[in-house]
Amino acid sequence: MATYTPQEMTTIAEAPMMIGMAVAMADMGIVSTAIEAAAMSKEVSGAAAKYPNNSIIQSVFSEAAIKSGAIKMEKPDIKPEDVQSGAVVDKALAAVDAAVGVVSGKATPEEITEFKQFVYSCADAVANAAGSGLFGSGNPKVSAPEAAALAKIKTALAI
Repeated sequence: MATYTPQEMTTIAEAPMMIGMAVAMADMGIVSTAIEAAAMSKEVSGAAAKYPNNSIIQSVFSEAAIKSGAIKMEKPDIKPEDVQSGAVVDKALAAVDAAVGVVSGKATPEEITEFKQFVYSCADAVANAAGSGLFGSGNPKVSAPEAAALAKIKTALAI
């Protein structure tokens, strides 16, 4: 299994977090954002079990990796105009590109594809977590801005 430095682990961990945040910011609401954050957390915490043979995911999202304290997440530099312009999705995709750059040559092409699928599943979980309306209970669950972000992410990930 490939080994990653703490900085590389942080770069890998930032990819799904930034993607999830980008989708959440596409259509923000106070309650829906909390529901979406919970969905994102559930997706990330279940990653190691869902992808037991993926060295990338095991190295960064396993319980042991998380408890090691090697991953140091920093608050992303996102400005309100980044949200309005859609640049937040571009920043998230740049984070994914950086993560893929880290794992290229260390992980198999199949593992990299699975990692991209995991990243997309984080975006999808966030988009489907809460709808419009009172306490995020309305339909449709995926708003037009979220659907546009998902489409852009799926295209960029080539999955």
